[in-house]
Amino acid sequence: MAAHTETAPRPRRRDARDNRDRVLTAARERFRAEGLEASLAGIARAAGVSIGTLYNHFPTRDALIDAALHDVVAESVARAEAALREPDPWTGLVTHLLWLAESQAGDRGFTDICVRSLPADSPIEQTKARGHELFHRLVRRAQDSGALRADVDVTDIGLLLWSGVRATEGIRVAAPDAWRRHLGILLDGLRSGAAHPLPGVPLDPDQVRAAMALSQ
Repeated sequence: MAAHTETAPRPRRRDARDNRDRVLTAARERFRAEGLEASLAGIARAAGVSIGTLYNHFPTRDALIDAALHDVVAESVARAEAALREPDPWTGLVTHLLWLAESQAGDRGFTDICVRSLPADSPIEQTKARGHELFHRLVRRAQDSGALRADVDVTDIGLLLWSGVRATEGIRVAAPDAWRRHLGILLDGLRSGAAHPLPGVPLDPDQVRAAMALSQ
C-alpha cells in the first residue's frame, strides 16, 4: 500500500516573500526621503521585521540598494530612449534633463545612486552603463544639430544638473519647485546661440564622481 503523502502549505516561504516585500517598500521610502545612508535598523523597524530578517534577505547595504532602486534607474533608461525618439534633438535633451531633475528633486536616493558605484556586475550598474551611453548620444545629437553649444561635455551637464538640484535641497519644503528656475538658467546657458568660449577643460567622469561624493 502506497504511503499517503500530504501536500502541506508553505507559510514560511510566503512569509519570507512578504517580509522581503515589506523591507523593499520601507527601503524605497527611506532612501527617497533620506538618501542611501538611511539607517538599516530604521528600515527594518518601518518594515515591521527584525534587523536580522533584513540581513537574511539583503546581506549588505549595496544589495538592498540594488534591489530597491533598480526600477527607478531602469525608468531613467526608458526615458532616455524615449528622448532619443523625439524628432527635435534639443527638445529630446531638454525633456530628459527635466525628468532627471524632477526625479532627483523628489528622490534623494535616486540623486545618490547617480553618484554611488555598486559592484560592476550588479543590475543597477549595468543599467546605469546603458543610461550613460544614451545620455552621451542625446548630448552628441543636440550638438550635431547646432542647438547645444559644442564646447560642453556630458560631465559638465551632469555636474551642473546635479548641483542645481542639490543647491535647493535645503529649501525644498518652502520652495519645492525652486530647482525649475535654476534648471531654466542652466538650459539657456547650454544653448549655442549666445555662447562665449569656456575656460579650462571639462572634468573627467572620475573627477565628477569625486566632487559629488564629497558633497554627500
